[in-house]
Amino acid sequence: MRFASRKKIGVFICHCGKNIAGAVDIDEVARRTSSLPGVVCATDYKYMCSEPGQAILREKIKELGLGGIVVAACTPSLHEATFRKAVLEAGANPYCMEIANIREQCAWVHQDDKNAATAKASEIIASMVEKVAYDIPLFEESIPIVKRALVIGGGIAGMQAALDIGDAGHEVILVEREPSIGGHMAQLSETFPTLDCAQCILTPKMVGVGAHPHIHLLTYSEVREVSGYVGNFRVKIERKARGVDWEKCTGCGICMEKCPTKVEAEFERGLGKRKAIYTPFPQAVPNKPVIDRAHCLYYKKGTCRICEKNCEADAIVFDQEPEFIEEDVGAIIVATGYDLYAKESLGEYGAGEIPDVIDSLAFERLLSASGPTAGEVRRPSDGKIPRSVVFIQCAGSRDPEKHKPYCSRICCMYTTKQALLYKHAVQGGQAYIFYIDIRSGGKNYEEFVERVQSEGVIYTRGKVARVYKDGEKVIVMGVDTLLGKPVQVEADLVVLAMAMEPPATTEVLSRILKITTDANGFYTEAHPKMNPLGTTTRGIFLAGCAQAPRDIPDTVSQGSGAAGKVITIFSNEALTLDPMTVDVDEELCAGCGLCVPACPYEARILDPKRRIAVVNAALCQGCGACMTACPNGATVHRNFTKKQILKMVQTLI
Repeated sequence: MRFASRKKIGVFICHCGKNIAGAVDIDEVARRTSSLPGVVCATDYKYMCSEPGQAILREKIKELGLGGIVVAACTPSLHEATFRKAVLEAGANPYCMEIANIREQCAWVHQDDKNAATAKASEIIASMVEKVAYDIPLFEESIPIVKRALVIGGGIAGMQAALDIGDAGHEVILVEREPSIGGHMAQLSETFPTLDCAQCILTPKMVGVGAHPHIHLLTYSEVREVSGYVGNFRVKIERKARGVDWEKCTGCGICMEKCPTKVEAEFERGLGKRKAIYTPFPQAVPNKPVIDRAHCLYYKKGTCRICEKNCEADAIVFDQEPEFIEEDVGAIIVATGYDLYAKESLGEYGAGEIPDVIDSLAFERLLSASGPTAGEVRRPSDGKIPRSVVFIQCAGSRDPEKHKPYCSRICCMYTTKQALLYKHAVQGGQAYIFYIDIRSGGKNYEEFVERVQSEGVIYTRGKVARVYKDGEKVIVMGVDTLLGKPVQVEADLVVLAMAMEPPATTEVLSRILKITTDANGFYTEAHPKMNPLGTTTRGIFLAGCAQAPRDIPDTVSQGSGAAGKVITIFSNEALTLDPMTVDVDEELCAGCGLCVPACPYEARILDPKRRIAVVNAALCQGCGACMTACPNGATVHRNFTKKQILKMVQTLI
C-alpha cells in the first residue's frame, strides 16, 4: 500500500551557512518542494543541526502531525543521529526520517552553476520524499552485554586500553603473540622530543598490566576465531606450546644460563644473541621463558635436555601441546601495532649485503643501555666506534613506484632524535641526515629539530641514489636538491628509517574479525573524522599503529579513546540494535541458501526444518549483499526496499 495518501511529510532545508546556500537557491528549492505530493511544509533555516533548527523541526512535527520527515542538509554520517533524536523527542518514529544530502552531493560539486545546483537539490529532495512515503515505523530491540573486553596486542596502545578498562572495574583479556608485552616501544632507547628513557616510561605500565586484578594476560597467544556480535562475541584463543610450565616456573633464569645454543635475537634486530630457551628482554612481563623449537637441540635431534636437568622447579615440559581457550567478550580492541619494512627490500642501499647498513630499530638497540653493546655505538662489522653516521629518511616510504606510497609519519622525528643521541654518545662524531621534507607536526617537535641542527647535525635535502662498500667505508651518493649538486659522504655506519607497515598477521586477523583494511594494509576506521576508532563491525575498535603510523603520544591517546568506547558500551545493562536490517519474506523464500555465504557478517543461516533463511538481527549490518544474491526477491531491506529504490529512480529521471 502507498502510504503517501495518508502520511503527512515535512521537508526541512538547511542553508549550512554558505556551504549550501552559496551554491543553491534555497527559496526556489523550498518553492518546488512544497508542491510535491504529500508535502505539507517546506521549511528552511540557516543551521538545521543547531538547537534552534531542531526546535523548528520538533514544533512542526507536533503542530502538523508529520509522519514522514526529510532533512535536506549534509551527509547522513554527520547528523543522522542528531535528527533522529529530535524526531523521537517530538513523538514521531525516527526511522521515518530521511536525510537528503544536498551539500556533499550537490552544493560542493556545483559551485559555479547555481541553476544546475538548485535543480539537482530539488531532485534529490524529491527522491527522498518518495522514499519516506514508503518508510514504515521501526523499533529498536535490546540484547544483553557481556561486560568483558578483549584487547589484541600488548604494545603501548593495547596496554593503555587494557589498564583503562581494568581501572573502570571491567575484566580484560589481553592477547599478545610474543612471549612478553611491551611491543616495539620496549626496543627504544629514549623517546622524542623529551628524551625520556623508554623503559622508564614503559616498565611501570607493563608491571601494572601483569599485576592488575582485572586483566587476564595471555602472551605467546593468538586469536584464531571470533563469532557473535557486539555485546556477545565468542573468541577462540590459541596459547602456543611454550615448552615451560609457567605455573611452576619461578623465572630464575638458570635454564637460559645453561642452554648451549645461541641464535640471533629478534629483539636485538640481529645485533645480539639469545638462547634457544629465552625471554625476549630482561624486563619482560611475564618474566618466564619459552623454548624456540626451531633451534632447540632436543626438538631438532632429540639430545641435550640441559635446561630440564638444571630446572629445580621441574617446569620444563617438552611434550607440551598448544592450548585452546574460549571466552565470551562484549567488545574488542585491535592494537596489533606495526612492523618495519624489510631493509633487504632496498638493494640500492646495500641493505642485507653491507653489515654496516642497519635499520632504525637496530640503531635504537645500539643506543640502549640494555642493548647488545650496553649503549656504546659500535658498528656491526668490526665493533669499531663509527666516527660518521649517515641517516637516510623515507627509506621505503613515499615511493609509490617501488615500495610504500605513504608517509610513515614518525621517521623525521625519531631520526632527529637518533642523530642527537649519537652526537652525545660519540664525542666528535658527525651525523648526516638525508631527507625529502622534515615533517615535525607535533608539540615542541619543530623546536627539537632546530636544537639538533644547532648541535651540528648536517641536514641534506635530497634522495640518496646509491650506497656501496669501499674498503672500511660505506659510500653514500645522493643529490642536494637545494643546491642542485651531487653529494658523496664516506660513512662508517648507515641507518635507514624504514617504512612502517602492518604486521604480517593483519590480513588473516581482518578475516577473523570481519573488519576491512585499506590499500596499504592497515585496518580501516568506520569514518576518518566522525568515528576514527570504530570499524565496519560494531563493537570492534582500533588503537595505535594498527590503523596507521603514529607516534607514542597519539598511540596512547587512541588506546584510551578505544577504552572509553568500550566502557561506554559496558555502562549499559543492555545494548540497543539498529533496526535498519533485512527481513525475509517467508512466502517468497525458496530455501536455496544462496544468501548465507553472501553475507560477510555471518548473519544468516538456513533453517533446516522450515527450509527458509533466518536473519540474526544482532549480526546484520544492513549492507544488502544478501539482497543481490537472492533470486526470488525474498530478502527485503527495512525501509530500503526495491520498490522504494525504483520509485526514487523514477522521480529522478
